[in-house]
Amino acid sequence: MPAESKQSESKYDITVTTRTHYVAEQSDVDNGRYVFTYTIRITNTGTVGAQLISRHWIITDAANQVQQVRGLGVVGEQPYLNPAESFEYTSGTAIATPVGTMRGSYQMVAEDGKSFDAPIPEFTLNMPRVLH
Repeated sequence: MPAESKQSESKYDITVTTRTHYVAEQSDVDNGRYVFTYTIRITNTGTVGAQLISRHWIITDAANQVQQVRGLGVVGEQPYLNPAESFEYTSGTAIATPVGTMRGSYQMVAEDGKSFDAPIPEFTLNMPRVLH
């Protein structure tokens, strides 16, 4: 039985990698507005095709203020990824402190009809020269 559950897990496997960038020209430090872009690469490392249906973000600043964002797709798209295919996009957010974090999940539907969540590992948003 354990071998089957492991096989089932790898069937629905999405890998998410991130890169962030502080956008000084859109930020307003004096008024507590720090703008960041993030580039996300979503790769289907499972064995069945799957479509990204929606997203759920949890954005936390250094003062522990939390924003939750839910919505359909990403950047206006609901990409379908066959095994080994990737989709990359860039989006942005603003927080009230020079450092914060983002994490969340993508809600996916596999070609066999199974719904599953693809976790987005927590990553840091930070203004340059703030973190060592």
